[in-house]
Amino acid sequence: MYDTDNDILEAVSREYKIPAYGSLDEMLNVIDALVIVTPTSTHFDIAKRALEKNIHLFIEKPVTSSLAEAEELSKIAGGKNVKIQVGHVERFNPALTAIDKFEIKPMFIESHRLAQFNPRGTDVSVIQDLMIHDIDIILHLAKSAVKKIDANGVAVISDEIDIANARLTLENGCVANLTSSRISLKKNAENEGIPE
Repeated sequence: MYDTDNDILEAVSREYKIPAYGSLDEMLNVIDALVIVTPTSTHFDIAKRALEKNIHLFIEKPVTSSLAEAEELSKIAGGKNVKIQVGHVERFNPALTAIDKFEIKPMFIESHRLAQFNPRGTDVSVIQDLMIHDIDIILHLAKSAVKKIDANGVAVISDEIDIANARLTLENGCVANLTSSRISLKKNAENEGIPE
């Protein structure tokens, strides 16, 4: 394990009895797989360095700060036959996987993902931090491409969008209304216990 905070590094290493490394490079020289849970702005550099050493990756979402960076990582991984998994864990929620066996054709979906403010993740918008899970689930359930997006968002506490609403019209006629906020007074009941 490696962390830039030495106190956290030592505490976790001691509690779980795992090796602590003094630098990222030291750790990359001895591992086969890596979980990247750092600010999004650092994902690309860390992932690229790991891929160059043929290390398989699990990268917390959003995978990178830009599409170009994500495409470059995908190209590197493909050339080295190394796997990258992005932390879209909501897709694997047992409640969702249970309905995969049914042929459903939703025509209207409404989603509210509300969270209390936490400075973690504020280097990206609430869309990339929270709403992305709901977008992924909706596209998976509706099995259709997006035809039109109407959206609005505003930065309230951070420098990025903190609350957003989007209306997706899909090519098959399904309409989805999504609201995501990371400045709510409390989490909505549907999200309790769900990772952000």
